[in-house]
Amino acid sequence: MTLVPATVEIPGYLVGTWKADPVHSEIAFTVRHLMISKTRGRFTSYDVTIVTSEDLLGSSVAATIDLASIDTGHEMRDNHLRSADYLEIEKYPTMSYRSTGIRQTGDGWASDGELTLHGVTRQVPLAVEVNGLGPDQWGAQRAGFSATAEINRRDFGIDISTPMEAGGVVVGDKVSISLEIQAVLQK
Repeated sequence: MTLVPATVEIPGYLVGTWKADPVHSEIAFTVRHLMISKTRGRFTSYDVTIVTSEDLLGSSVAATIDLASIDTGHEMRDNHLRSADYLEIEKYPTMSYRSTGIRQTGDGWASDGELTLHGVTRQVPLAVEVNGLGPDQWGAQRAGFSATAEINRRDFGIDISTPMEAGGVVVGDKVSISLEIQAVLQK
């Protein structure tokens, strides 16, 4: 394990490969529903790998999300989201993200990368916050990250629109994505 150069100030920064701990991580989303409220959901099955390098800007992240694991707390809605109307999981069982670069922003970090969803790949930057790094009570090294992004589902070919009588649509186009990742350094 090597510490990052002193020019970057992330206390406890270590070089290596990190895997998300699914017990202490969450990949979630929010979308407007009926134009008056927001529906929240999450994915319960995913694989996230973060590789930190000597040069922090050379670090990377890759994630694969099992779309069948969608959970909004309502089984009938989850089954509809899995259908050809939305995610079409029979044809597109996963969503993936691969970073193409890490950069420092005014108040944190950004991961530029490619999101592939519904057979379409688009550039999607993630705003990233490094929450901390340090040992756990069993001697393993852990790192915490928060990340957010917003996508338009239509950009990924998910273009169902059920109009409402009073105007607007049942499900909004913009989807907010949030990640809370606690990762464990691999030996």
